[in-house]
Amino acid sequence: MRLGADVIVFSRCCGEVGKRPTQSIGLLSYTFLKSTGKEDIVVPLLDYERREQEWQKIIRSSAGDWHINVETIVQWSPFSSEADLLRQFNQMKDHGTRIIVYNLWEDDQGLLELDFDTDPHDIQIRGVNRDEKNILMAQSYPNSRHFLTYRHSLRSYASILYLRIPPGFRIILRGKDVEHHNIVNDMMMSQEVTYRPQPGTDGVPKDANMVATVTIGFVKDAKSHIDVQGFNVYHKNRLIKPFWRLWHAPGSDGRGVIGVLEANFVEPAHDKQGFERTTVLARLEARLIQMQKTYWSSNCHHIGYAPRRNKKAHERESSPDSYSPTRQSKKNVTSSSSKTPIKSVDKGHNKGHVYGMDDMKKKASGKRRSSSGKRRSSSGQSSSSAEDVSDDDVQINISRNRVNGLYSRKLSGKDGSPMPSGLKYSEASGNLPFVRPTKTTRNLRPQEDDYNREEFSLPKTSSDTMERLKEENQELRKRLHRKEEEILGDLLHDLQNEKDRCKSLEAELHEANRKIEELSKEQESLIDIFSEERERRDIEEENLRKKLKTLSATDRRDGEGVTEGVGVLKRQGVANGKGFAIIN
Repeated sequence: MRLGADVIVFSRCCGEVGKRPTQSIGLLSYTFLKSTGKEDIVVPLLDYERREQEWQKIIRSSAGDWHINVETIVQWSPFSSEADLLRQFNQMKDHGTRIIVYNLWEDDQGLLELDFDTDPHDIQIRGVNRDEKNILMAQSYPNSRHFLTYRHSLRSYASILYLRIPPGFRIILRGKDVEHHNIVNDMMMSQEVTYRPQPGTDGVPKDANMVATVTIGFVKDAKSHIDVQGFNVYHKNRLIKPFWRLWHAPGSDGRGVIGVLEANFVEPAHDKQGFERTTVLARLEARLIQMQKTYWSSNCHHIGYAPRRNKKAHERESSPDSYSPTRQSKKNVTSSSSKTPIKSVDKGHNKGHVYGMDDMKKKASGKRRSSSGKRRSSSGQSSSSAEDVSDDDVQINISRNRVNGLYSRKLSGKDGSPMPSGLKYSEASGNLPFVRPTKTTRNLRPQEDDYNREEFSLPKTSSDTMERLKEENQELRKRLHRKEEEILGDLLHDLQNEKDRCKSLEAELHEANRKIEELSKEQESLIDIFSEERERRDIEEENLRKKLKTLSATDRRDGEGVTEGVGVLKRQGVANGKGFAIIN
């Protein structure tokens, strides 16, 4: 009924074991129902049964009803007689169905909604589903043709309607076979992922057949960065959701990723254009979105997009829990930052001073001592340079990893060998090593112009470390207390403002209710006034009608009296031989 106003169906059944073959003709006509003023939907039917070599009528009620059905079908169908109707079965063999839709709908311009002229071997649709831009793009990107044309082309849609075509099955559209197409053939870098929904207490049944193999990949035109994406979801070999777009990401994320799967464990809607909203479908949607995100972030750089970083894996890799002593030097170099301040002590005044990495690099550039020390970097990550600043090839790696309020520092040989005899490791809080001098405090001296003759100093004893930790802890507590007071004050201020606003709104509400009540009373009083006025007017009108009737009766009586007087005068005038006229 979406295509046209009327449809007639011819169907033949070869008959099961012990039953005879039958054939039927049915008419569902909107034109017939509207023209005859039917309130109920009436479908005329003609049934036939094969007996020996002839088709005999099946009369279910009476012969009169049969003839009425024949006359109705002939009158409201494109066929002229019962024999003409029966000839439509000649194109069938033992069984089959023939559906003819006529009186097709037209648009506002008087054109058919279906387009039979653009392509002689296709039926296309006009209107919002037809995008001329997509039609032109389909010519330039053949591997994306079905995505761009399935909405307006019946041939394109029918070619992907079934996942698998059985032997001998054909779809003939306007005299030409529809060529079956599998979307998997349009993919590159495809992968197969098996999805099996887990049964639970939320209505998901336990069934070993609840499994779907998802084939996901890039469309072969993905390097052109066209917005083609979605999953073709089939149910029992029949396409339900073509190019189902689930991941609506901002920007270009997800472009070019398409997939194909057969999900027999979800229930399709009655019109086969979607699925029933169930828990199983919700789980499938979430899993498909995750598949597309994972595939895109892992492979998008292959088609010309900037590589997407796996944030969760990176956080897990750089977290303190995943710290590995064997890779400490690499991680310290990797995580160093130009904005990290480094504390040093002035040689002459013993006063604390803070330098940033940018300042150190500027002062050290151009006057670095040539040595055998090389720049270390962890594979796949950016790293900062570590320089040799002493005669004993001691390398200082400064990490931004801060644990318990301290910056970790590590002294190691360039080749990973143990420290010189004057230095050794001491384990502080956490897993980060600290340096403690055992005999004499050794100054690591740069050249005269490097860093303005300033040197690094490290904590001397563990007691100094603990004292500084306590001081920082107290300072942090004070700051936290002040911050809490500020936040609490702001919250109280906001709460008071909200209370005031609520009170003003309540006052406005009461005022509005009062006005509404006053208006209601005024309305009621006006209604009463109008009612009284109408009653008074009706009474006055009735009185006027009565007076009018009285006056009419009086006029009639006066007229009759005048007529009689005129007659008397005439008779008298005639009798006297005199003629005269009386004018009233």
